[in-house]
Amino acid sequence: MLPSFLSPTHLYGQYLRRRFITAGLTSQTVNLNGEDETKIQLWAPDPAQPKTVKKPALVLIHGFGPVSTWQWQNQVQYLAPKFDLYIPDLIFFGESTTRSSDRSEQFQAAAVAGVMEKMGVERYSILGTSYGGIVAYNVAKRWGERVVRVVIASSGLNMKREDGVELLKRGKVEKTEELMLPATAKQMRNLLSLAVYRRPKMLPDLFLNDMLHKLYSDKRMEKMELLKGLTIGKDDQPQISPLEMEVLLIWGDHDQIFPVEMAIELKELLGKKVKLEIIKKTSHVPQSENPALFNSIVNNFLCEST
Repeated sequence: MLPSFLSPTHLYGQYLRRRFITAGLTSQTVNLNGEDETKIQLWAPDPAQPKTVKKPALVLIHGFGPVSTWQWQNQVQYLAPKFDLYIPDLIFFGESTTRSSDRSEQFQAAAVAGVMEKMGVERYSILGTSYGGIVAYNVAKRWGERVVRVVIASSGLNMKREDGVELLKRGKVEKTEELMLPATAKQMRNLLSLAVYRRPKMLPDLFLNDMLHKLYSDKRMEKMELLKGLTIGKDDQPQISPLEMEVLLIWGDHDQIFPVEMAIELKELLGKKVKLEIIKKTSHVPQSENPALFNSIVNNFLCEST
């Protein structure tokens, strides 16, 4: 285990935080009142800075894996001049936590909606990737009167039991947590082989172990409970109802976590106000693999409503 001053993961994480700060965001903490004592850490517009231009609000919700600064690093600089960004760390990621025993995606959605209410934001669009897309769908479903538009990226919220079985086969693992919460360099390489189209050829174990320690070791037990608490993937048919607002789906054509066939099916399930954009030569993280195109697609879609 490398000390922080020698850890490339720690040093790069500090650089990412500075990028968020230079985009006009500050790290803030919101306590959601009640017996659950839920605390959410998020990046949001600096309240000390006067607002000279009224901008639409946009919530970015990360997926499983590292905290939000790592997952949205290629979006903040592009989107911040156009939107007031609100970027929470979901419960049990970063400093966000709860005393509740609820581990469902619906509980995560309630926390996101609660944060936005606490921040005084009445209307906002929402962008979620992978696990965050499942959360985004539930925010839009339950608080549709507040959500302007929804972008769901690489998120198999229509996952069926058989899809889960096939995912484990592709990952050559027996349990979902062995894939989504890697604990060894070998498991990390396995996840990257499914999630990234152009995989780095040279990743020494020292570097991968440093990433695992800094990005995946915190609150592992609670994150395993989150995976087990998911309500999707437990039925033979997807439990999805249409959304009333405009929806954009963005997918990588080589996604091996949630294959593009799931995106095509999801488009039909979510209703008539759904667009699907497939980005070529990307896998499960198109926002990182082709950020310029991803950002342009998101911006064009959201600006149609503003």
